[in-house]
Amino acid sequence: DFDIAGQFDPMIPDAECLKIVHEILSDLQLGDFVIKVNDRRILDGMFAVCGVPDSKFRTICSSVDKLDKVPWEEVRSEMVGEKGLSPEAADRIGEYVQLHGGLDLIERLLQDPKLSQHKVAKEGLGDMKLLFEYLTLFGITGKGSFDLSLARGLDYYTGVIFEAVLLQRHSERGEEPGGVGSVAGGGRYDGLVGMFDPRGRKVPCVGVSIGIERIFSILEQRLEASEEKIRTTETQVLVASAQKKLLEERLKLISELWDAGIKAEMLYKKNPKLLNQLQYCEDTGIPLVAIVGEQELKDGVVKLRIVATREEVSVRRESLVEEIRIRTSQR
Repeated sequence: DFDIAGQFDPMIPDAECLKIVHEILSDLQLGDFVIKVNDRRILDGMFAVCGVPDSKFRTICSSVDKLDKVPWEEVRSEMVGEKGLSPEAADRIGEYVQLHGGLDLIERLLQDPKLSQHKVAKEGLGDMKLLFEYLTLFGITGKGSFDLSLARGLDYYTGVIFEAVLLQRHSERGEEPGGVGSVAGGGRYDGLVGMFDPRGRKVPCVGVSIGIERIFSILEQRLEASEEKIRTTETQVLVASAQKKLLEERLKLISELWDAGIKAEMLYKKNPKLLNQLQYCEDTGIPLVAIVGEQELKDGVVKLRIVATREEVSVRRESLVEEIRIRTSQR
């Protein structure tokens, strides 16, 4: 989660939240995505000018929210058939909720004869215009889409709402991978924090949640498909010994490496078998093993084993830190 609380000028923190979503999803390289943006004030204004009675706002909102999964015809028949909305009101809503775009669309709606007359909707559109101008300055408008069908079901949003959606790519076998859709969502919730304050002070907030479980499921599917092995540790080197009674020497060496900022570990055993130590590196993906033995101690060297190739090189003790840095920075 990432949230910004406090009284600030309009849409600056909101734009930063979207920038952070963009940054996270880009860095994770999950594939192409779009961040849909809307505003509860625009939604409320749209429902009002389309003739939706106040009592039906919430239930009609939940129908509109299904538009990312089902076609408009199904949503319309649910609104009219199940929820008792007049067909005329449903058709008017249909003209709006199928629109999505950027600044051009916002400008068009600011001139819309009905919406522009609705004070709250006009306020929302003005802020939306400001938001998209800031997103342009952040260089991320290409991924942002003002989408009038976005109606996140949570009641506590008071202004901007947004949802990041992964765009499906067909795999080679023709199936759609994952089917995860939304991977992040959030918005402005200016009334929520004050509910928990004994004095009822208003604390404006805007925030975003990243769908970590959904993202993990996509990454796991990718790994399975690529049959790649993922490293579960950042350890650069395992300090190992080839003979018995060398625990003290391993402790001395690992201390030197830790002091030099090398990520090192060792097995917590007095006399581990060399094979078990090497196997541990294979299993965890540790790339290097620094082996101390009686002969190495006499010669003032450490045997450095490259786990992937099983190649071994003798390195002078004083050069070991530099050698480990060079070999791990190439990875």
